[in-house]
Amino acid sequence: MDNTKDKKNKPLKLSSSGRLQIRKNLGPAAERQKSGNNKKTIQIVFRNKNNQQKSTSTAKSNFRGSSSFRTTPQVNPGLTTINKNKNYENKNKKPIDNKKTTQKKSTLKPLDDDFNKIDAKKILEQEEQEFDRFPSLAKVKRAREKEKLQSQEQISEKISREVSIPEIITVQELANRMAEKTADVVKSLMKMGVMANATQSLDADTAELVVSELGHRSIRVNDDDVLKDIEDFDDPKDTLISRAPVVTIMGHVDHGKTSILDAFRSSNVVSGESGGITQHIGAYQIGDKDQKITFIDTPGHAAFSNMRARGAKTTDIIILVVAADDSLKPQTIESIAHAKAANVPIIVAINKIDLPSADPDKVRQDLLTQEIIVEKLSGEVLDVEVSAIKKTNLDKLKDSILLQADILNLKANPNRSARGSIIESKLEKGRGSVATVLVQKGTLKVSDIFVSGSEWGKVKALIDDNGKNIKEALPSTPVEVLGFDSNPLAGDDFIVVESESVARKIAEFRFNKIQIQKNKVVKSNVEEMFEQINQGKASSLPIIIKTDVQGSAEAIESSVTKLSTNEVEVVVVHKGVGAITESDVALANSSKGFIIGFNVRALPHARDAAKRDGVDMKYYSIIYELIDDVKNLLSGLLKPDISEKITGNVEIREVFNISKIGNIAGCMVKDGLVSRNSQIRLLRDNVVIHSGSLVSLKRFKDEVKEVKSGFECGLMIENYSDIKVGDIIETYEEVKTERKL
Repeated sequence: MDNTKDKKNKPLKLSSSGRLQIRKNLGPAAERQKSGNNKKTIQIVFRNKNNQQKSTSTAKSNFRGSSSFRTTPQVNPGLTTINKNKNYENKNKKPIDNKKTTQKKSTLKPLDDDFNKIDAKKILEQEEQEFDRFPSLAKVKRAREKEKLQSQEQISEKISREVSIPEIITVQELANRMAEKTADVVKSLMKMGVMANATQSLDADTAELVVSELGHRSIRVNDDDVLKDIEDFDDPKDTLISRAPVVTIMGHVDHGKTSILDAFRSSNVVSGESGGITQHIGAYQIGDKDQKITFIDTPGHAAFSNMRARGAKTTDIIILVVAADDSLKPQTIESIAHAKAANVPIIVAINKIDLPSADPDKVRQDLLTQEIIVEKLSGEVLDVEVSAIKKTNLDKLKDSILLQADILNLKANPNRSARGSIIESKLEKGRGSVATVLVQKGTLKVSDIFVSGSEWGKVKALIDDNGKNIKEALPSTPVEVLGFDSNPLAGDDFIVVESESVARKIAEFRFNKIQIQKNKVVKSNVEEMFEQINQGKASSLPIIIKTDVQGSAEAIESSVTKLSTNEVEVVVVHKGVGAITESDVALANSSKGFIIGFNVRALPHARDAAKRDGVDMKYYSIIYELIDDVKNLLSGLLKPDISEKITGNVEIREVFNISKIGNIAGCMVKDGLVSRNSQIRLLRDNVVIHSGSLVSLKRFKDEVKEVKSGFECGLMIENYSDIKVGDIIETYEEVKTERKL
């Protein structure tokens, strides 16, 4: 009995390898736990057919030593756990039966009183196999969700859509119309060999290929379909009322155009112009309600031909100002050409008749060369002799304008959506982009939605030529419009539309079309320029232009690009309105160009960046000074003219052959001098047989820099030894002469 008792109380001894194997099989779920009475439990898990588990725990008391252990395998949630303790000590007792579940029969034998008979390793291995056979609920759930998604993808069929394609469309817009991912559209373009991003514009043909590639149907949309919302129409005659005439003052620089306008307005506009010349278009209105006249003042300098052309297109009458003491000049002739091209009647204002050197008759005679026949010469063109300084005959000039307006019978419908033209645009601090608009049809009101070129917006404020806020602007009224996000281009149309969606659609269409055309032009020009530079045929002068108004930027760009030749070229990298910013400096630095500021200055941070990066900035307020400086810079890029200057003639009188050195010529300088650095030609019977340079020049045994006429010398020609007595050596030097445009 004692032996039996001792046998029962004897603890289970496992080797260290056995304990490690158990821990390995149990994994991280196994833990050692110590109870207060030193009891250890082995928990064995069984599973039934319903993926439920039960555990059997065997507790043995009075274990001796610290080698006793308890193992608790990790139990999955949702599994039924049944704890059994001492029920297995009695072999006759039946285990607890769970009636709700059908238990899987275990192949494990229940524990008996003899703990030594338990094969723990076998039990744990078998339990691990049971675990691997049944996945966790989370894994099953994920698998079911994956199968559900796959089935949905298989069931869902791709919808084929009809996609309207305009002449120009961006990648992003095309993807939106097809309800496709932008990345898929980009991939389709890459397959076609077209590299594009989301903002890239596509032509209609390319867009159709992409639509077909992605399984959709394309419908081509013409420009007329997009622009149908801004089509102009003729107003019924019963809706038309008289309007003020729009008069454009044109002529040569410093002939008194702005002075005449100043006299009409009784103001001093000319004093505010840099250098005394007008450098942007001004629009003003004078007179009372019954006899209003709208004036547009244009620059007279040659650089502003485009501005004068726009002025002629938006006007009813042109006043051609000609100085009586100066007669016709190049810009005067150009203004006449603009007036004829626009088919606009001309009134000749012969100014400065108060000067002693004035000769109005000479002006009339010179006008005949341009097919302008005035009334005093039995023609149909009205002419008035005026003096802006003394305000002489200004009333006659005004009467002539009103008379011409009556002949034209100018009328417009004020009860319709407004249409007009951009006269000028600028960027003002505190107000943003401001555009001067000449209303031609309808009535422009605050809060109107408009589109102008590739810009659109909502009218926030209307300001007349006197600086007063007004609520509406009738036909023939010049007005400043606030509400642009960016500066429109001078000469663009100004059209009021029904809604923001229409304005946005038209503006985007125009913008994309401009970008494609611009990219094509820029690409071809840039490629050609770089090809010429690589071939040594051309050099470039990159510039960035920033001005106070848009018209000046265009005028400067047009003027400086005309200075380009086959050898040197001006490249306008960027032009814009407003102060010079850090981005402008960065652009100039990357393009190795410089910045031109016309009536604008650089911001403090931009100045610091320019100083740091070594970017040149030049400020101007008079355009012809700017053009002269650019011309001088271009002249510096021109390759100099290279000419030859013969410096001396040398006769070979003796030839000395020195071993390991070669032939040395003993010579007499007949004319001029020979220099060590001179270029030479070897003449034999007056025929050039070699051109090169000298290796050595000596006087007796001393190396010298030059030998003058009448003295003997010894010389050696570089890499040439075929010399004979009687040969003539002609020395010369290259002279470089700087060229100018």
